Amino acid sequence: MKPLKRPVRRSMLVAHVAVSVGWLGLTLCLLALGLAAFLTDDTTMAAAATRAMKVLADWLVVPVAVLSRVSGLVLALGTPWGLARHRWVWVKFWLTLITAGLSVFSLRAGIDEAAARGAADIDLVIAPSVATATYLFMTAISVLKPWGPTRRGRLLRQSRGTG
Repeated sequence: MKPLKRPVRRSMLVAHVAVSVGWLGLTLCLLALGLAAFLTDDTTMAAAATRAMKVLADWLVVPVAVLSRVSGLVLALGTPWGLARHRWVWVKFWLTLITAGLSVFSLRAGIDEAAARGAADIDLVIAPSVATATYLFMTAISVLKPWGPTRRGRLLRQSRGTG
């Protein structure tokens, strides 16, 4: 892929950060609602919390996961960071793929089931907790950029004589 021009790259970066932060916020909302539904003794409150989780899961989980994944992929392929040149990018790629898949195919099914019952079990607390921790980890490695280049990245640097 050709390198992105500066205005496009910056726009994609803003879009990626906004969507990714939105995904983190969405997961925190699901966690708060899951806790409320799981910990309350009020069946009306539990039913309302699971219905609210269903609205978020039905309307936001898929588009946010897809947009985060696509914008990150465009940035990886259209910038010098590359997709498989640096370990932190590679780790984020795989974690995003895994969390997006789990969110779309597993979490949404669990939320649908809980909304039908009007009550949540511990799974709807654990899943958003793990997702939140994963997104915070991905945020940290995006900022800190640890671990250096991958083997492929080192070979590319050596072939270009930059490294």
